[in-house]
Amino acid sequence: MILKKIDILNYKNIASAALEFSEGVNCLLGMNGMGKSNLLDAIHLLSMARPMNSMPDNALLKHGEEMLLVKGVYLTDAGGEDIISCGIARGKRKSLKRNGKEYQKLSEHIGRYPVVISTPEDSRIVSGGGEERRKLMDMVISQAYPSYLSALIRYNRSLESRNKMLRAGVKDSLLYESIEASMSESAAIIHSTRNGWTRAMAPLVEETYARIAGNREKTEINYRSQLTGTDLKTLLDDRRSKDHILGFTSAGVHRDDIEALLDGYSLKSLGSQGQLKTFAVALRLAIFAYLKKEKGVTPLLLLDDIFDKLDADRVRNIMNEVSSSDNFGQIFITDTNRKHLDDILSEIKGSRSLINVENGGFNPIILN
Repeated sequence: MILKKIDILNYKNIASAALEFSEGVNCLLGMNGMGKSNLLDAIHLLSMARPMNSMPDNALLKHGEEMLLVKGVYLTDAGGEDIISCGIARGKRKSLKRNGKEYQKLSEHIGRYPVVISTPEDSRIVSGGGEERRKLMDMVISQAYPSYLSALIRYNRSLESRNKMLRAGVKDSLLYESIEASMSESAAIIHSTRNGWTRAMAPLVEETYARIAGNREKTEINYRSQLTGTDLKTLLDDRRSKDHILGFTSAGVHRDDIEALLDGYSLKSLGSQGQLKTFAVALRLAIFAYLKKEKGVTPLLLLDDIFDKLDADRVRNIMNEVSSSDNFGQIFITDTNRKHLDDILSEIKGSRSLINVENGGFNPIILN
């Protein structure tokens, strides 16, 4: 899949931009705060119906403006051409259209144009709380399996209803059983899919990390869930009295987590900044391989400032990874260091481009 071009109006610090992209590697060069990440964010919005980080729609509008529009043309692996547009007006509902037809549900868009993004904040996937890791699982699996997203939406709605009843002091067991039946059915789908995803991802992460780290360290990931060896109905029955006191649901897939180990020890507790960054990049590249296999579509790969906090050897190994045109399709890479980008571009035999970014403006640099 290829993003052929994009038009942007009033998106964050980008007042107006019309860009055509290389089908291979697109490098964005500029100092921090110039708009490199905002361009990647706009691409993510088109592909996933949401920006990279959760924020209100109004926060995406350029300061002082009342509306924004992002429009892109995708070339599909099947040879077709799709036009996606996303418009936001202050105080109004987001509008997302495919070939001029508006989606009734934004969830219908998820997975059509898969995207994988690595950002400087990715170390939080390891160092942060379980919510960060569940969010990652949900975003990736939802792109591969629409049925998973449907189950997740049903589960979260039932969970919200049960928590409201607990806070209100409702004691009627029949009401709880009605809600919990739907929760249990959805939880079984979510648990099974997350477990399968982790098993598929584990060797991909291990192999990618080893290549980046020069085979000096070994990493692994494990899925941790309260539903392992039991079912949600049993857990909810056992904990209902406790949940009445707490005022919330203390058991379920909303408390799942992923454990990352490095040489058998907790990466979260003992990993250095460089090791956390290496793991985060390896995880994203493994996700790319997973989606490519499961979807049968080559995702877009967005790499935002991935070389920070890494030693020269790991930077070189990452560049070797992303320079392999046999593994990847269209790539977008941002950096403040032109040497990093020149080194990558020198290894590319196919289509490539270098764009200078300054104050929300984009100017192509002619390559030799």
